Amino acid sequence: MRLLPLIALSCVLSVFAAEKRPPNIVLLYADDIGWGDLGCYGAKVIPTPNLDRLAAQGTRFTSGYCTSATCTPSRYSLLTGEYAWRRQGTGVLPGDARLIIRPGRPTMAASLAKLGYATGVVGKWHLGLGSGDVDWNKKIDPSPNQIGFTYSFIMAATGDRVPTVFVEDGGVVGLDPKDPIEISYKRPYPGDPDLKTDAERAKLKMDWSHGHNMALVNGVGRIGWMKGGKAAVWNDETMGDAFADKACGFIAKNKDKPFFLYYASHENHVPRVHHPRYAGRTPLGPRGDAVVAFDDQVGRILAELDKQGLAENTLVIFTSDNGPVLDDGYKDQAVERNKAAAHAPAGPFRGGKYSILEGGTRVGFIARWPGHTPVAKVSDALISQVDLPAVFTKVAGGDPAEFLKLDSVDSSAALTGGLGRETLISSTQSNQVSIRDARWKFIPGSGAPGKAKKIAAKAVGPLVDLLGSEADLERDRREQAGPRLYDLLADPAERHNLAAANPEVVARLKAELDAQKAKGVGQPLPQ
Repeated sequence: MRLLPLIALSCVLSVFAAEKRPPNIVLLYADDIGWGDLGCYGAKVIPTPNLDRLAAQGTRFTSGYCTSATCTPSRYSLLTGEYAWRRQGTGVLPGDARLIIRPGRPTMAASLAKLGYATGVVGKWHLGLGSGDVDWNKKIDPSPNQIGFTYSFIMAATGDRVPTVFVEDGGVVGLDPKDPIEISYKRPYPGDPDLKTDAERAKLKMDWSHGHNMALVNGVGRIGWMKGGKAAVWNDETMGDAFADKACGFIAKNKDKPFFLYYASHENHVPRVHHPRYAGRTPLGPRGDAVVAFDDQVGRILAELDKQGLAENTLVIFTSDNGPVLDDGYKDQAVERNKAAAHAPAGPFRGGKYSILEGGTRVGFIARWPGHTPVAKVSDALISQVDLPAVFTKVAGGDPAEFLKLDSVDSSAALTGGLGRETLISSTQSNQVSIRDARWKFIPGSGAPGKAKKIAAKAVGPLVDLLGSEADLERDRREQAGPRLYDLLADPAERHNLAAANPEVVARLKAELDAQKAKGVGQPLPQ
């Protein structure tokens, strides 16, 4: 009979301990998936039941932003809390680039590790590795493990760049020492096929439309050349499964202590080569099917949290590194299929990856934290990925001051139904910037028609099908030399420049943007 009080006391202590334990944090980071690619954001032809369920159980943000319209800058800001346009060398990196985040500087992962969290990154990295001239046949140092991650299973850059191997805790997975890896971004190796010839292109599993005609790996052309390492080369069709396996394994292994998982999926970045079970799941071809693959990966991770009894004490956030792109270098029928299905990958916005328009940086943003985030809420609070280092540190019980000194804002209140930022800044690969508040968005002029024409030319190509009509394109070209001001509440597609009619708004936002720029633009990376 004496056991009953002891059992009751044990239960009370267990509950108390669970309540005192900081929440686990899972960041689900998509690649090139647009605001309008998910069912909960209006997609009609792409089934995303797991992300839709996440939104139904939490809060879906309609003004959530990455910091840049391309991947490396967004990822840099996400992990450091600093806008990438403040630093030289934070543009899209080749696969053999040095690590651009200096070990020892504050990062999201390092902050959480100091608070006792197990910290893991699984998936796409694209922030460089080593300190220059990486030897892929030895332990790579520095790697994610030197900037705060206690575990890493990554690809070095992207699926369309060499090296096409996985790197786990600084070592290439499955490498045969007798077949060492060599990487070059300058010239091919003897015997490499010429993928620019019609004969070689006819053999490809997926033909290239621009670039992507150097190394031949798994029947697909890539950027850069690679020699050796045949046993270590990944399988494109099973890449998503490999990443999801590692993510679930990390959760299971660390279930008894707080953990942070940064799951950086490669979907739906090119080349869109995925498992045959996804073929035909949407009418959009490989691009749409890859979104379904990502949603399945999300489903597996959410199921693992449920299986381990962790869902109730886990903050899960979904977002994407930049807006959508259709033709990004391969002939996968993305443009034709998208047009036929009348799909709007950027939702009501114009632009996409590479663009300073809303479609480039306004992305899906969902938060679920049982007991904290409002259920089935749609929030228009402004929130940026550059805030997440500060937000996660605060949620974990730490002091976010080191990130607040940079560009992070403590917008944690937005997760619980409160207000977000007052303003936020977005940028492009060429460091073109914009600033917005709750209503208005200001884009400074290029200053000269010639420069405006050059910027416009960069937007055309992979982006043309997301910019709108020919009239839209012509108007954009004309207006880029001068300031642009858009009323995002009345004109989310940014078709009506109201700068001339609202000089006081232009002056206010320009002054704030100039004040931010005065803190530093284009500084060298810390060495």
